[in-house]
Order: sequence, then C-alpha cells, then structure tokens
Amino acid sequence: MSGAARIPAKPRRAWTPGQIVLTLLGAAVSVVFLSPLAWALFTSLKPETEAVEVPPRWLPEEWTGQAWSAIIENGNITDWFVNSLVVSVCVTTVVLVVAALAGYGFARTEFRGKGVLMGVVMAGLMVSPAVLGVPLFTTVQQMGMVDTYWGMILPQCAPAAMVYILYKFFQGVPRELEEAAFIDGAGRWRVFLTVVVPLARPSLAAVGIFTFIASWNNFLWPYMVTSNPDLMTMPNGIATVMNSYGIQWAQLMAGGLLAGLPLIVVFVFFQRQIVAGVAHTGLAGQ
Repeated sequence: MSGAARIPAKPRRAWTPGQIVLTLLGAAVSVVFLSPLAWALFTSLKPETEAVEVPPRWLPEEWTGQAWSAIIENGNITDWFVNSLVVSVCVTTVVLVVAALAGYGFARTEFRGKGVLMGVVMAGLMVSPAVLGVPLFTTVQQMGMVDTYWGMILPQCAPAAMVYILYKFFQGVPRELEEAAFIDGAGRWRVFLTVVVPLARPSLAAVGIFTFIASWNNFLWPYMVTSNPDLMTMPNGIATVMNSYGIQWAQLMAGGLLAGLPLIVVFVFFQRQIVAGVAHTGLAGQ
C-alpha cells in the first residue's frame, strides 16, 4: 500500500424545508433592519442637492464626504459626545446599584408594606416618562439643578423595569447558596456582594447595556432641562445643527450615524451578554 486509505468525507445533509424557510425569513428580517442604516449611509455620502431629489435613489451619482466634514466642522461633536458619555455612564452606574439593591430586597427580605411598595414600583412601568416631564422639571428647577449634569442624570435613575428584571433573577437564585454562607458566618451584605452579585453578572450586564442605550438615546429630558450649548448631548446637538442649517438631509444622516456609532459598537461587543442576561432573568419565556 502506498499510503493510508482516505476516509471518505461525510456527505452534507440536504437542507430541510423548515431550515430553508427560517433562513429566508432571517435574511428578510435582517434586510429590513439594515435598510435604514444603509439608506442613512448612502444619503450622507450624497451632495445636498442630490439628497433631496424626488424620486430618491439609493446610491449617489456623485460620492462625496461633504456632509461629514460639515457636521464635524460646524458642530461641537467632541463636547456632545463627552456629555452623552458622562451622563450615560453615570445613569448606568446609579441604575445598576439601585436596581440591584431594590431587586434583591424585594426578592429576599420581608418587611411591612412590601406588597404596596412593589405595586408602586410596578406602576412605574405603566407611566410614560413624557407624562412626568413637567413635574420632574419643576422639581429639578426648585433644587437648582437646571443646566447641570445632575439635572440630566438623577431623573433618569428611577429604573422600575430594571428593578423588575433583577427581582425576577434574584427570585431564581437557590436559597441554599445563601443559607450556606449564613451558616459560615457571613452577613447579609457579604452574602449579597460575594455570592449573589457574581451570579447576577449576566443580568447586571444586560441591565447596564439597556440603561446605557436608553440614556444615550434620550432626547426629550436633556432638551427640557438644559439650554446651555456646552452641556448638550449628541441627540440635542444634532437637532441644533439641523435647525441652524435648515433640513440638510445629508448632514442629518451623517450626524445620526455618528450618534448611533457607539451603540452599534456596544451591541457588537456585548450581544452575548444581552442574550445571556435576558435568558437568566426568566423573562424570555414570559
């Protein structure tokens, strides 16, 4: 024998009709979700005269980065980005601390009025933030926090939905783990920090990502509470540029892509944590 006999390759299984349908459906959904991003990108690479043509075309006849250079030169992109980052990071940090403590307290401790307080928290899920805009602004104004970072940060730190997510997760943590730590002499705080929090990392990551995205995209509240150009966030700053120059569609699309770029990066790098967090909360099957 000149050599060892080759092992025949295992033939590929033919796709079943169900797999074909699911693949086509997934491709169609992907196209639907990616189409606005593609349209915004192509429009941002058109001259302004071509961006307003009727009927519009997908691909530009003349490729140009004029809109990108205009939005960067005329807008205060760096300050807007830093302001959005500061506000979003602070809001996310506060929400994680508050939601984790509140969710664990509701899941593991018994106290008078627990049911009523839990009902108040759940009622927060049914109230639109826009309805609370005027009373929140009045409160912030009376506290002297208009045109400040704290005025933008603190009103966003009432996370009823995030409390519920972590509450459902903590309910699913086996009590035996905590009881074993109690037997070893650990107190409630030590059990929470060394046993419960490490187990809750996927859920905490998901809550943090959801909160960061919501705070970054928040336009209404920063618009209401600040008129200082130096404190504007990305959504408010881009709206100001649009108003200053009229509806410049190419610049508007370029600004929108710049504002959405950090969120795309967050999703690409943390999509596993998002999926794992939702799966660990017990919400996926509800």
